[in-house]
Amino acid sequence: MASSQNSKGDKPAKAKMPKGVRGPGGPPASSASSGGSQRSQPGSRPAPSSRRKAFEERSYPLVRKLNSLPRWLVVIAPALLLFGGLIMTGSLAWLGAILLALVTLILAWLTALSWPVISPGSRLLRGGVVLALGGMAVLKALGRF
Repeated sequence: MASSQNSKGDKPAKAKMPKGVRGPGGPPASSASSGGSQRSQPGSRPAPSSRRKAFEERSYPLVRKLNSLPRWLVVIAPALLLFGGLIMTGSLAWLGAILLALVTLILAWLTALSWPVISPGSRLLRGGVVLALGGMAVLKALGRF
């Protein structure tokens, strides 16, 4: 047991770890030994179309701006818009519909940006959330939600 620890006796020596092990978040033994992985490699996706490239290029400045903001603000601001949209009723239901539509557009934009790299299950889930939120915005505008 002492042979797997360094001279201080508190951490395992890196030289003694099996080849290919990255730590707690490393790949499972089956995929590490076979060299394959369930995830697609970054270079393996097809070349984007010209429309996709244009969309990504137009989105880049906004993504860069979002990336420069504090992480908590990027999460809290849409959550507050969603909450505000859901609680607006009566004579302010139109404002609630606008807030819900804004959150729907933000989520649809982020989903469209991430579409090529997310799994089919994630696509289905994200698309469902965008459709449900858009439906709530329409119902709110009609005064039925």
